[in-house]
Amino acid sequence: MKLTVVESWYAEGAQFTCSQCGNCCTGGPGYVWLSDVELDRLASHLKVSVDEVKSAHCRKVGRRWSLKEHRTPAGQYDCTFLKEIKIENAHGAPAYSKRVCTIYEVRPLQCRTWPFWDGNMASKEDWDAAARRCHGMNSGRTFTQAEMEALRDATDWPDRPPTSEEKSQDER
Repeated sequence: MKLTVVESWYAEGAQFTCSQCGNCCTGGPGYVWLSDVELDRLASHLKVSVDEVKSAHCRKVGRRWSLKEHRTPAGQYDCTFLKEIKIENAHGAPAYSKRVCTIYEVRPLQCRTWPFWDGNMASKEDWDAAARRCHGMNSGRTFTQAEMEALRDATDWPDRPPTSEEKSQDER
């Protein structure tokens, strides 16, 4: 019997650069799961207790905690930490609004590993379907297959996540 090795569609890597547009933080209802460590990080960042984070920003689903969502007038479900801010333009140009994650620095692992999720990586078609909502996909930095799979399989924050915009000493 001859075994054939099927090469993944992303064997040559795929491009992604987070534009921090907030599109991955809205849409249909869902879950952003939080570990105890992430709840501690979030509480520290917000300078409140873990119980206050849970009360104000989380919902209990079975034995687990997920971030709350708020239904928008357009029928979307926004993460509790997705906020619209007004940006003032210089020289009299009109102001505009931008959606931002207010906890971006300590966002949960599930958020940090977007778009390198099983469902998005299952096929090129699935990846491209997700890219229709996320304009950071298929543009910018190329992630290797190994980097993509490391993010997909991550169980906690990497020391220096490859989605980070910071450059190492060697890259400067």
